[in-house]
Amino acid sequence: MTRLNSKKILEENQNKDPSSVTSLVLTQKALTDVSCLTEFKNLERLDLAFNNLSSLEGLSSCINLKWLSVVQNKLESLKGIERLSKLQVLNAGKNRLKSMTEVTHLISVRALILNENEISTICKLDQKELNTLVLSRNPIRKIGDSLVKVKCLVQLSLSHCQLENIGSSFKSLADLKEVRLAHNEITVIPSELALSTRLQNLDLGNNSISNWSALKALSSFNSLKNLNLQGNPIAENDTLAKKVKKLVPNLQIYNSRPIERSKANERNSKKDVKSSVVDNSSPSKASDIKDLNEEQNEVPRNEKTSKKRIFSEEEDDPSINKKDTNMEKDELKKKKSKVNKLPAKDISSSNKGEIEAEDRLKRKNSKKVKENTVDMIDDGETSFMDLITSSSRDPKERKTEEETVRAKKSVSEALVTFPVNKKKVKGVPTGLAALQLFSPDEVGMGGHSSWDA
Repeated sequence: MTRLNSKKILEENQNKDPSSVTSLVLTQKALTDVSCLTEFKNLERLDLAFNNLSSLEGLSSCINLKWLSVVQNKLESLKGIERLSKLQVLNAGKNRLKSMTEVTHLISVRALILNENEISTICKLDQKELNTLVLSRNPIRKIGDSLVKVKCLVQLSLSHCQLENIGSSFKSLADLKEVRLAHNEITVIPSELALSTRLQNLDLGNNSISNWSALKALSSFNSLKNLNLQGNPIAENDTLAKKVKKLVPNLQIYNSRPIERSKANERNSKKDVKSSVVDNSSPSKASDIKDLNEEQNEVPRNEKTSKKRIFSEEEDDPSINKKDTNMEKDELKKKKSKVNKLPAKDISSSNKGEIEAEDRLKRKNSKKVKENTVDMIDDGETSFMDLITSSSRDPKERKTEEETVRAKKSVSEALVTFPVNKKKVKGVPTGLAALQLFSPDEVGMGGHSSWDA
């Protein structure tokens, strides 16, 4: 037997005053008694999971407790919690509880997790703030009218029980969003469940539903997004999925898989994407091609006419011609003087030939660049990225191959690509998010207790 000692607790928490302690974690200490916690009157959070506790009577003085976990102990009853009127989250799963009547005294409770016990009947609950109730893996056969007064219930789990009939138990549960009833013996979905107009997630897997008429109530579930019917006899019918989709038009996840769009919609979306790409990348009509050719032909014509005008103006104005001839003579004199100053080696005939060859290559390359840019615009198969890189390149300033590669990489990073086949639908989770219905933070006050299946 291991008994708690207030001195050891204070030493571990580096505190001397037990009344100043508001939170304690005493897990996996093989504890059998909690009587010394009477001194910690201001405790608000207490974790006693994974111990050997058989009684909670030592907690009666901890009246300020708001969060309590006694998971996986040896408790056969919850005596000792009756005075905890401020308790909001109680997790007593994986014990040996045969009754839950003590819970009725917890007037402020918001989350009750009592899974994996030996509870056979649900006591009448009337807590106004209770929003989460987990009673899965208990030998419960009937719900009865135990939940009639719990009008704020949002999450309810009664999976792995022995339920055969739900009846009118959910009549007043208008705020329900998630219901887990998997691994029972349910044969029909009651029409009363449709009164829960906010119901989004319904798990009825591994039950005894065998007839299509037992699912007709689904047509009234306007907010239902996630439905599981796996493991039922009716699930073996190949046409069930199509019928369910028609019955529940807003359904997004069926049997833990996101619902795919129809093939007709996918084809239409592909056509729209292809048409938009064709319209933006290349001219699709003969008139568009003619307009491009006319624009390209107009460019050299304008250049020729401008040159002719310049020559005609020069011929008409003698003063301009005289000035130009004088300027040319001066430049020739300067060049000759420079050439005369250079050594004879530098003005050899071979060097002159090389210089002339380089000038010719530069002239040819400049012409090729102009021709290539025009050809790329005319070519409908030219990619949009190539057009951008070519238009942004200055013909006067030659770039190396590495610089052009870098420019293409930067352009590719700036472009946004949209997948054709896969389109995310708003509000439809994918991957692991499609299987996770509620996060643990939503349970009660957002405590440590998990939403058990």
